[in-house]
Amino acid sequence: MHHGPMNVQAWLNLRDGIAHRGDAFDAGFTGYAIRKAIGEDRVRVVRRQWLYTRRCPAPLVTAASLGARLTCLTAAKQLDLWTIDDDRTHLAVARHAVVRPSAGLRLHWGEPLVPVGPFELVDPVENLLAHLADCQPFENAIVVFDSAVRKEMVNHVQLSKWQLRSRAFRRLAQATSQFSDSGIESLPVIRLRRRGIEMRQQVFIDGHPVDGLIGERLILQIDGYGPHSDPKQRRRDLAQDARLVLRGYTVLRFDYYQIMYGWDSVEATVLAAMAQGLHLKTRIQR
Repeated sequence: MHHGPMNVQAWLNLRDGIAHRGDAFDAGFTGYAIRKAIGEDRVRVVRRQWLYTRRCPAPLVTAASLGARLTCLTAAKQLDLWTIDDDRTHLAVARHAVVRPSAGLRLHWGEPLVPVGPFELVDPVENLLAHLADCQPFENAIVVFDSAVRKEMVNHVQLSKWQLRSRAFRRLAQATSQFSDSGIESLPVIRLRRRGIEMRQQVFIDGHPVDGLIGERLILQIDGYGPHSDPKQRRRDLAQDARLVLRGYTVLRFDYYQIMYGWDSVEATVLAAMAQGLHLKTRIQR
């Protein structure tokens, strides 16, 4: 039962700004309290049974209005997994549902891998990964798979045992690494491997993990993107780079934009370093 002075609006805001009317009743709110909140426009209604506030993210309102669930990339973002966005809202809809395709929507039909309750608006990680594998290009999908494993939402054993998945899913499950701190670190591993270059991840050197090590001496450090990058962290990174150089390593540091939008230049730099033998324990003498 609902206790204390919390009102319907505040309760909804603790649940991403949206909930089914049945959940609100189960939490102890009366029909009168719900109608009052709606009458004062503090709470709105979609499809008669879903209550939401202004704080509710638009994709969740869309899902509720269509009797669907967020899945694929949209659910991954909602679960705070690393994604490369495609600017569409991805929805899981039942086979018999009547939903008209429209611009900005990507509909995923069919039975879910694991059952989902009628009051859920976001697919669980199992379902979203299954849809993602068949929807997204390999690189865009692998960063989400890596992120889910790193956050311990799934593990390699589970991925390998899921039944009746597609060839694309099996390839992703096999390629998923638990070593990437963020999705952006997965991409160099995949792209360099195509060139026949193996990059080991999260190798401890000088008491700290490095993002990637090629051969014995060539280190790649990948700067993330977003609010986590701050001047203090930058100074720590540069100090670590200096210590590594003094110990005989070559450090190449790249940022988000270089990895995402300037890969040819990144790859050319790595190949040039390897041509000089900078990855070898005993360097080539010139």
